[in-house]
Amino acid sequence: MAEVLDVAVVGGGPTGLLLACELALAGVRVQVLERRAEPVRESRALTLHPRSLEVLALRGMEARFLERGRPLPTGHFAMLDTRLDFSVLDTRFPYTLFIPQAVTEALLEARARELGVAVLRGHTVEALRQDEEGVELEGTSDAGAFRRRARFVVGADGARSAVRRLAGIPFPGTEVTRTAVLGDVVLGAPPTHPAIGIVNPHGGVMVVPMAPGVHRIVINDPLREAAPLREPVTLDELRESCSRIAGTDFGMKDPRWLSRFGNETRLADRYRDGRVLLAGDAAHMHFPAGGQGLNVGLQDAMNLGWKLAAVVKDGAPDALLDSYSRERRPVGDALIRNTLAQTALMGATQETLALRAMMSELLRAPKLNREFADAISALDVGYRALDVPEPQVDTPLLPGWSGRRLVDLELRQDDGTDVPLYSALHPGRWLSLGLREQPRTPPRWEPGWPSNVMHLRARAPTGREELQGVGGMLVRPDGHVGWAWAA
Repeated sequence: MAEVLDVAVVGGGPTGLLLACELALAGVRVQVLERRAEPVRESRALTLHPRSLEVLALRGMEARFLERGRPLPTGHFAMLDTRLDFSVLDTRFPYTLFIPQAVTEALLEARARELGVAVLRGHTVEALRQDEEGVELEGTSDAGAFRRRARFVVGADGARSAVRRLAGIPFPGTEVTRTAVLGDVVLGAPPTHPAIGIVNPHGGVMVVPMAPGVHRIVINDPLREAAPLREPVTLDELRESCSRIAGTDFGMKDPRWLSRFGNETRLADRYRDGRVLLAGDAAHMHFPAGGQGLNVGLQDAMNLGWKLAAVVKDGAPDALLDSYSRERRPVGDALIRNTLAQTALMGATQETLALRAMMSELLRAPKLNREFADAISALDVGYRALDVPEPQVDTPLLPGWSGRRLVDLELRQDDGTDVPLYSALHPGRWLSLGLREQPRTPPRWEPGWPSNVMHLRARAPTGREELQGVGGMLVRPDGHVGWAWAA
C-alpha cells in the first residue's frame, strides 16, 4: 500500500523547504520530494528582501541567515541610477540581505531536518491523480519506482512544474522574446566600488561581488538578446559584450558558472485545484528583475503553510485554503507587472534611455522612492478579511485592520519586561493580543476554530499612532492582522 502523508511537497528549493518547515512545526506529516540528487551549488538569486527576513523572524530563524549574509541599505529598480532607499522602511530589517541562494537553501534544509522533515532527493514525480480524499503520486528514484499518497500535494517544483502540468492548471503568458547572460567569474581588475551598474546605448552591465575573488557579471546586450535560450554561454561572449558596454572586461577569467536566461513571463490560472496547490516559481515565472522571485516564493510558503496546517490538523474550514489563491495570486500578478516594467526599462534604445533618465529623476522624490521600495521589498502587501466566521468580542470590530501586516512591535508586559511581537508568533499559532490596561474576555469563535490560540496582554510602544483606539487584535500566524477591536 502507498505511504499516506498529510502533505507531500514536490520541490526542495527555498519555497518547498520553508513550506515543509511550517507544516512540520504544526505537527503535520510532510515529506519533500526533490528530483535533483544533490543540492544546487549555483545561486540564481542573491538577496533576501525585508519582508522575507520578517517571515524568517516570525519563526525565530532570522539569526542564522543574518550571520551568513551582508546587509545592503539600498535596492534597485531596473538598474536605474537612483537607488531605492530601504533604510527608511518601517521594519526591523531596513535593508536587502546579500546571501546566495545556495546558502539560503542549505539553511532552510537544515531547519527542515531539525523539525523531522524527510527531504528525499533523486525523486522525480511522473504521475498525479487526485480524488475527494487525497492525491496519489508516482515516479522514479535511484532506488526504483515510488508511490506516495497524501491528503494534499503542493507543487513547489519551479517554473517547469510537473505538478502544475499533471494537475492540468493552465500557465498562460508570453514566450521568450529576449535573453541576457550572467557569469560568476574571477576578475583580474575588479571595479573600485563593490557593486556597479552601467547602462548606455551599448547595453547594460551589473557587477557584484559573490565571494572572495569571485564576482557576478550580468549583461543585457542588444546585439545578443536574440540568442536562443539553449545556446551555451562562453567566456569569450561575456568578455566581448562586457568590453563593448563597459569599456573593459575587468580581466575576467576562470568562470565558475555561466548561464543564459530569458524574459518568459507566466502566471498560473489558479493556485489551487482541489487538493493540489502551487507555490513559488511553479505559480509565477518572470524576468529576474529586482531579485523578487525567490522572495515572493518564500512569502507564498508562509501564507500557505499555516492555512494548510490549520485545515489538516485544527479543523479549519476549507474556505481557508481558498483564501491562499485569493490572497497570493494578486501578489503574483503585481510581481509580473513589476518585472515587465523593469524589463522594458532595461533596453538601450534612445527612447528607453530617455525614459530611464526621467524615471531616475522621479525616484529622487522621497515619497515615490519609498513607494517603490515598499513594493520591491513586499512590505506593501496586505489582504482583505478572511472568509471565515468573525470572532466574538465585547467591543466593536475595527474596519480597515483585517489583513494588515504588523511591524515587529516591542511590547511591554505587565511585569515590566519587553517582548518583540514576532517572538510571540514563533510557534506558528494565532495570537490574541490584548492592548488594554485591564483584561477583558478573550475573543471566541462559534465553530471552535482555531482552538490553539496563544494569549498575550501587553502595552504597545508609544509613537505608534495607528494603534490609538485599538483594544486588541487577533494576529494571524503569518504576522498579518486577522481582526482588531476597539478599546
